[in-house]
Amino acid sequence: MRVVADHIANYATSPLAAFFSWMPWELTAQAVQAVEQLLPGLDAEYELSGNIAVHRTATIENGATLKGPAIIGPGCFLAAGSLVRGGCWLDRNCIIGPGAELKSSFLFAGSRLAHFNFVGDSILGTDVNLEAGSIIANHRNELPDPAIRILYEGTVIETGAVKFGAIVGDACRIGANAVLAPGTILPAGAIVQRLSLIDQQPHT
Repeated sequence: MRVVADHIANYATSPLAAFFSWMPWELTAQAVQAVEQLLPGLDAEYELSGNIAVHRTATIENGATLKGPAIIGPGCFLAAGSLVRGGCWLDRNCIIGPGAELKSSFLFAGSRLAHFNFVGDSILGTDVNLEAGSIIANHRNELPDPAIRILYEGTVIETGAVKFGAIVGDACRIGANAVLAPGTILPAGAIVQRLSLIDQQPHT
């Protein structure tokens, strides 16, 4: 999964390396199966309830909704009113703020959804921050053919997927009320200005 490893330094040494041969949109499409495959390898520091594993140092506030399968790593914080669903893996010290929704996604250490965010079918690197109201969309309902195509480094990638959000590299900053359209690939350190749109759909 070179396109992910190019932008997320810890990918190849993380538990997700077990899925290195999968394309990113295959990983998010099979997030439920991937997270369930990771569950048996967790250590005793995780408390397991059904198919939800929460590290003993994580904080889940009353009013947060956590739907399995899910792995919530050390030091993570899920605020009241947050929603995690569809197969999610959170590395250490991630934050899902109030009113934020995370669906079928994988977050590396220290990544944060501030509040009132939606992130769907995405892979976020280390130390990614989404300001309030920013969105990573995962479906093109405006097109007659919703299959996601990506213009990446001058080449059109035909994913064949109808749901895929973004690959967001390490230390990216997504400004308040910005939108990443389905199929966005951001290099490490990218800054998305507030109220802006990033759309890498090729023109036809």
